[in-house]
Amino acid sequence: MLDNYLPVLVFILVGILFGVGPLVAGFVIGPRRPYDEKLSPYECGFEPFGDARAPFDVRYYLVAILFILFDLEIAFLFPWAVVLDQIGLAGFLAMMVFLAILVVGFVYEWKKGALEWE
Repeated sequence: MLDNYLPVLVFILVGILFGVGPLVAGFVIGPRRPYDEKLSPYECGFEPFGDARAPFDVRYYLVAILFILFDLEIAFLFPWAVVLDQIGLAGFLAMMVFLAILVVGFVYEWKKGALEWE
């Protein structure tokens, strides 16, 4: 019974070794030569200004979520286009309903000003 789980245990241990091993090796044998310029925060070549933990505007997250949402929905078009000749009129109409819902959501977000970056 235990022999059945031995390959799984070995697989887990090798995975942990490959994931954690280089981190530990780098920490143990890596050079430690800190200096002021190396320890200073980097901000595109400029001197840092403001607090690094300042909250972002909610619009940033809204635009990011909308991009992911519409990007993933458009990804459904590729498999649909490949099998369009096999699924016939029912598949075509189902995708048209899907795209109509997508367009309605996009127009709603556009009218609400969620896509405006100020």
